[in-house]
Amino acid sequence: MSVNLVVVPIEKPEAVNLILGQAHFIKTVEDLHEALVTAVPGAAFGLAFCESSGPCLVRWSGTDEELIELARRNALAVGAGHSFLVFLRNCYPINVLPAIRALAEVCGVYCATANPVDVIVAETPAGRGILGVVDGARPKGIEGKSEITDRKALLRKLGYKL
Repeated sequence: MSVNLVVVPIEKPEAVNLILGQAHFIKTVEDLHEALVTAVPGAAFGLAFCESSGPCLVRWSGTDEELIELARRNALAVGAGHSFLVFLRNCYPINVLPAIRALAEVCGVYCATANPVDVIVAETPAGRGILGVVDGARPKGIEGKSEITDRKALLRKLGYKL
């Protein structure tokens, strides 16, 4: 059996965050939608789920048409069974990840980021599966005292630390 490796770049605007994960059941779409609106009322999001049996459709939902279209298009490009993508605007993954991870059908999360993302996909005669992701750039060095001060200030400015 042969395996073909494919790199799928995720297309998204710079200010949009994404969550890429894997689940196992068609009700993932509705449960993700409910988890997101419950975690952050008024959140702008689009989500898509790659069904891997039966009609094998990209199932989708959301509250923002642009983000829904991004989710559908990117999910189809990745094309890995049982994978899901969530695109977020005006909220951060940290605000919704606990609710997403708590869903019984969510198996795992590959990444949650605003960075550019490449998805590394293995393709066999049976289908496609996600091997991993490239999330952002390589480190350029090690933070020093001024970068530590900047990091701590940013977390307080965003309201994540007191």
